[in-house]
Amino acid sequence: MEFSIRVSDWQAAAPGLSSRQDWQTWADSPRPINPSDSLRKCQHLPMMMARRLSAGSRVAVDLGLELIQKHRVDALVYSSRHGELEKNYRILETLHKQAEQSPTVFAMSVHNAAVGTTTISGKAELTSTAIAAGRDSFQQALIECYLLLADGYSRVLLVDYDSSVPDFYLSHLPKNLPNYPYALGLVLEAGKDICCQSLNSTESLHPDMPQSLAFLAAWLKQSKAFTLDGEQNRWQWTRQ
Repeated sequence: MEFSIRVSDWQAAAPGLSSRQDWQTWADSPRPINPSDSLRKCQHLPMMMARRLSAGSRVAVDLGLELIQKHRVDALVYSSRHGELEKNYRILETLHKQAEQSPTVFAMSVHNAAVGTTTISGKAELTSTAIAAGRDSFQQALIECYLLLADGYSRVLLVDYDSSVPDFYLSHLPKNLPNYPYALGLVLEAGKDICCQSLNSTESLHPDMPQSLAFLAAWLKQSKAFTLDGEQNRWQWTRQ
């Protein structure tokens, strides 16, 4: 598969990284992200609403609201590998203890909680989609955005995010799995600024960086060509 897009704006947040200069410095000399570093505080999401969300969803919604205010977007696509795994684990733990469930936790445990909160808080009546596709969640979300643009939408906001994985699951996952809250927002338009081609791969790799942050690092370094690893494909990107 081949497709191309244009990135007209971006914003990102992760522990210890918030401003554009923070991210540019990190991209020029990548370092492991320390989960114990502070995460950007919400600037656009009301506190009462922010408290209902996990850390990754919270920053994803806040970035989404910021970019919606700056740009007239036609659609939202949110992608996350684990979604509201923290809240789902809390529900399972509560069931195991045969305790009473929290209606708020239950209501915010669905995979589209972040994108739904964005449309509600931003009072934005927009087409919205929530994507979950394992390690390829970001790439599949990009394809969704490309299809929306091809269908006539002029500007689409993509937000890829995740939260920390509960300790209970860590022994079942690769040791180098990224495990910290983060979010990347991209404002996308139709164009051929950067092109992607899927390549078959027989290797099953477990990158130590989320696809979206690896994409951002290469984008900020203005790399002419780079590859992102996925579940069964490698995604070859070429900058025009």
